Amino acid sequence: MGTAKSGPRRIGLFGGTFDPVHIGHLRSAEEVAEALGLERVLFVLAAHPPHKGGRAHASEGHRWEMLRMALEGNPRFEPSDVELKKDGPSYSVETVAHFREAMPEAEIFFILGADAFSEIETWKDYRRLLSLSNFAVMRRQEAEEGLKVIEALGYRRAKEGLYLHPSGTKVQFLPVTPIGVSSTQVREAVKRGRSIRYLVPQRVEEYILRHGLYRD
Repeated sequence: MGTAKSGPRRIGLFGGTFDPVHIGHLRSAEEVAEALGLERVLFVLAAHPPHKGGRAHASEGHRWEMLRMALEGNPRFEPSDVELKKDGPSYSVETVAHFREAMPEAEIFFILGADAFSEIETWKDYRRLLSLSNFAVMRRQEAEEGLKVIEALGYRRAKEGLYLHPSGTKVQFLPVTPIGVSSTQVREAVKRGRSIRYLVPQRVEEYILRHGLYRD
């Protein structure tokens, strides 16, 4: 059962290169949205991710079209091109600050995996980022990724899976269904001429094949 909606509207920010978007992205976001009672989840497409060498395999235009098609039919999901409109690397702190200014009344949750959260101290202006947004950290059942950095970041434990920051923000660890799909796996399958059916939404599969993406 999801969290009851009361008080400020809750918005999730789920960033990534989505190269391509796959069912793991969609299912995880659905479970987080349900658990937290999110009104919307904005899938923020990264143009030049600093932690991935700044290079995507498919163009921005192709990745945007695949993401847009994948989210159709879910009224809670929405693609965002805010990072595509900027020059240079896509820094999370700048993206969150943008949405904080655009939606000052909203309670924002930055959605990411536990492995990424465990490395957040390497992110640009991470201390400011922690004070700007809540974090919804997706983790596998019984996994410990992300938990080790909590105390070092200044959070205190409120209850199981919930940690509070002195700035007033919080981190909530949420177990999600483990789905063994990655964008790398999808690209490799395409390159080898193997089926990607059921790894990505049908329209995304058709788009990849129609445009000859990921063959090289």
